[in-house]
Amino acid sequence: MSDTPAPHVEERGPTELRDPVVREEMKKAAVWYGIGLAILAIVFLAQPLLLILAGVVLASMLDGGTRLLGRVLPIGRGWRLAIVTLAAVAFIAWTLYFAGTELIGQAERLREVVTAQIDRVLAWGNQLGIVQGGVKVDQLSGQLMGTLGRLGSAVSSALGAVTSVVMILVIGIFIAVEPRLYQRGIAWMLPMRNRDHFYDTAASMGFTLRRLMAGRLIGMAVEGVGTWLLLLAGGVPMATLLGILTGLLAFVPNIGAIVSGVLIVLAGFSVSVNSGLWAIAVYFIVQTVDGYLIVPYVARKTVDLAPALVLSAQLLFGALFGIMGLMLADPIVAMIKVALEKQSGGGKPSGPATALPET
Repeated sequence: MSDTPAPHVEERGPTELRDPVVREEMKKAAVWYGIGLAILAIVFLAQPLLLILAGVVLASMLDGGTRLLGRVLPIGRGWRLAIVTLAAVAFIAWTLYFAGTELIGQAERLREVVTAQIDRVLAWGNQLGIVQGGVKVDQLSGQLMGTLGRLGSAVSSALGAVTSVVMILVIGIFIAVEPRLYQRGIAWMLPMRNRDHFYDTAASMGFTLRRLMAGRLIGMAVEGVGTWLLLLAGGVPMATLLGILTGLLAFVPNIGAIVSGVLIVLAGFSVSVNSGLWAIAVYFIVQTVDGYLIVPYVARKTVDLAPALVLSAQLLFGALFGIMGLMLADPIVAMIKVALEKQSGGGKPSGPATALPET
């Protein structure tokens, strides 16, 4: 009988990456660490990410206008994009010029009217015992801003606002000029087997975003022009300013309508009770047309977003990321829903798997 010991069979240790169990656990840990790092990146890079996302939204609007113009003007995409971009810049410049020359006085008057009306309401509440201590609107606004916290931190100064707008315009125009370049750049970082799915999801997101923004612009135009004409017909002061504010605030669903409605009603009651009642009627007429005709049509053509979901997202993104998050809550939720539907296989087909924007 030999004295040679039997050979010892070495087993894989806990650090052996070739062990399938270890590899599986490492994958799980990497996923959780990746999620944590993504959350930290979103927290610390929220404002740059929102600016980029706003540029993507602007690019979808420019791309949608370019496609729409192509139906009536058979010229190259570059020329059509230039026409749409110049028209948009001209409209913004005209609005700023008009606001600077005609609306500054009205804006100051509107502030005084709103302040006086709110003080009157607070005095009435003080008489009924609802509001104690004779609170004034200046004190109330200070408390409100303290409560909102970071809601207005996205644009901390006029210089910051101008810089943000310029960056959004530059990003949006660059993406709209050559959207395929950026899609291929993102797809290049993905495995080959996932690229067709990415192209299909990106095409569906672009389709949804274009329709959503088109409906938003139509709603803004209808609310702004309708409010202006009806208030002008009813003799309500500052009809032009209120029309422009209503149109601009319509970009933010739900919350924008509430703010514009309060301003319209306060301006109406500053003249007389009849003007105030007319202002209330104007508000309900405009919101009814937008809510029961435009919004349902857009929802059928784009993505079905529950109003409570959109409002909750606005409040959450507004508290976390400021006014920019509040304005982009609707597009963010829409794109997330499209991505989830595509991931689960429940999304509507948007064409070929490798569908890209037109050239």
